[in-house]
Amino acid sequence: MRTEAADAGMSTAEYAVGTLAAVAFAGLLFKVVTSPGVQTALSGLITKALK
Repeated sequence: MRTEAADAGMSTAEYAVGTLAAVAFAGLLFKVVTSPGVQTALSGLITKALK
């Protein structure tokens, strides 16, 4: 019997926790990118790059 094959993939609970963590990270990233300071910095960067 091979023990390494028993833990080859993630279980449903691990998928649920991983998905929840990814959604939480995406929400945090969205909040950061849509903040006024970051939007101003990105606009300045894009404007400078296009000149």
